[in-house]
Amino acid sequence: MNPARALIVDLPGPDLTLEEGRFLARHSFGGVCLFARNITTPERTARLVRDLRDALGHDALVATDQEGGAVLRRLDVPHPPTPMGLGALRDPEAAREAGAVAARGLLDLGINWNFAPSLDVNVNPGNPVIGERSFGSDPALVAELGVAWALGSEAAGVMSAVKHFPGHGDTQVDSHLDLPTVNKSREALEACEWLPFRAAVRAGVGSVMTAHILYPALDGERPATLSPAVLTGLLRGEWGYDGVVVTDAMDMRAIADRYPGGVGAPLTLTAGADAVLVCGHGELTPHAEHLNAVERALRDGTLAEDRLQEALTRLASAARRFPGTPRPYTAAERERDGAQVRAWARASVTRVGQVPRLSPDAEVLLLTPDQPGVGGPYGDSLGGDELAATLRAYFPRLRHANYSPTDARAARALLDEFPGAPALLATPTRWNLTPVQKELAGLLPARGGIHLALWNPEHARALPLPALVSYGFRPAHLAAVAQALITGEAPGVLPLAAPEVV
Repeated sequence: MNPARALIVDLPGPDLTLEEGRFLARHSFGGVCLFARNITTPERTARLVRDLRDALGHDALVATDQEGGAVLRRLDVPHPPTPMGLGALRDPEAAREAGAVAARGLLDLGINWNFAPSLDVNVNPGNPVIGERSFGSDPALVAELGVAWALGSEAAGVMSAVKHFPGHGDTQVDSHLDLPTVNKSREALEACEWLPFRAAVRAGVGSVMTAHILYPALDGERPATLSPAVLTGLLRGEWGYDGVVVTDAMDMRAIADRYPGGVGAPLTLTAGADAVLVCGHGELTPHAEHLNAVERALRDGTLAEDRLQEALTRLASAARRFPGTPRPYTAAERERDGAQVRAWARASVTRVGQVPRLSPDAEVLLLTPDQPGVGGPYGDSLGGDELAATLRAYFPRLRHANYSPTDARAARALLDEFPGAPALLATPTRWNLTPVQKELAGLLPARGGIHLALWNPEHARALPLPALVSYGFRPAHLAAVAQALITGEAPGVLPLAAPEVV
């Protein structure tokens, strides 16, 4: 029994160096999670996956986060749609096929575990990390679409990890940065956060990822990832789940600040997790630290051998069920999936307010922020120049100005220079609106301004402008928004509850 098989680790770069290969083989970890820094050309990444399995054994699990929308690791294949964009479609068959699209792009490389989809119910507009990663604010809709997505992925050969159990949708703290607390009763959690996860358990989804969140109604001391009451008492005992339980990354500050040096690893295994996700983001030392902590716990009896064996048995069973044998993603399949992704994007664009149509021959102004920053699970964002280049293909007379978070002068100058031209205010950002964005939005209603909410759909309800919501900033989303500006067709339905009136 090798305790390292319960650890899923990460790597610094796109190739497995000799030193790294020896490190992996010496410890024989259970698998690897790949990030954007690891995924380059298809040939190079496929070779990396082969090298990983040569080092760890061919039952190693190779994982990544290919959620769709903003959280994507492989970008050279059709992009699965944003979950909330699927919520705007309200079509479980589309969700099932979207999961399969994600899987086809991963299994092509030999990746057999996708840490997706998010089954978090987006009931808190101020949530800094979930947002459009959720299918919406209705628990029943999230359950229907999320489970369909997961089963579509698994039918295509890639194990799904529904996350973040028992629910990250009603937090105002990002667990990458600190420990959130959800102060809800068991009854309230059962009616909202837990409903999608219970549906996933009933459907037999292959794995569940834990949340680094404190739920005082269940455990007043330990976050869910480390809580026997949550993982064993609720998930295993009350709900009868027998699939793989994997932690969210243990380097996230909600855990690492409180349980340093890897001591969280034996605690989560004792609590009921089967796989501990350990990310060093370029450093291999954290992997050894977590393994040492597990080995110490085995020696002193705080981690029982039969509990570890149970975890390893589940992981071995998952590897047999999802062996990761590469399945080529053919050109015909990619063409078909790409066309479907574009169709979903057009069908999900949602109108908020009365959005005027624009003529392709019109002079149109575009106002965009400087390249937005990213953080947490996000790897990239949309720059203003890229958006302008895309829209200019539809509006050849488009004129563009970037503005900074603290200075609207460039945008104001463009508005003054073309006082009769309609203006598009784009918000390709996940985070809170800046004072400059609010200032510019106040200038535009009188001149027929339109808000393009290209990432966070809550922004559409926060600014006093008619808006088109795309639920994402990938090429299919941008093309869909441009077409909606011209045709007026925006058939999506906002999958968010109306804001409360105070």
